[in-house]
Amino acid sequence: MLIRTAVTADAEELCSLLNEIILVGGTTALETPLTAAEFADWFIDGDFPLVCHVAEHGRSLAGFQSLSLYGDPPKGYADIATFARMKPKISGVGRALFQATLAAAEELGLEFINATIRADNVGGLAYYTRMGFEPYDRLLQVPLLDGTPVDRIKKRFKVDAKRRPSFSV
Repeated sequence: MLIRTAVTADAEELCSLLNEIILVGGTTALETPLTAAEFADWFIDGDFPLVCHVAEHGRSLAGFQSLSLYGDPPKGYADIATFARMKPKISGVGRALFQATLAAAEELGLEFINATIRADNVGGLAYYTRMGFEPYDRLLQVPLLDGTPVDRIKKRFKVDAKRRPSFSV
């Protein structure tokens, strides 16, 4: 598996990966599919993205992870978003992406990486816990497009090179 910085030319394939996840539902706060141009703006080269990494597996992209300043986070914070291809599921994509994202966060001088996860996203909550994120806040009863209220759990990772997680890819 190769981890590299995303480029605009990746937007079409990554948008397709993300839209599949959105359409299945239940794991992302995003509920409306994006166009490739919207994807590039939100995750790769718009005003808010800081960095976006992709995981290449064979001849396709297996996932991506971005850091952004969307939503005006507190100084020293950036938001993380992580998405991996559902089929075929490829083990280790999230761990490999996080190593690259953490290195970028250190270079950017970030103090914390924030993850805001739907409370019903069991896999996402477990992933961020495995990466070393700790809960610090909860947004109550945030409505989905259909009105269903779902809490959002906020977890953060303290960016500190001395505390870098040790896991193998």
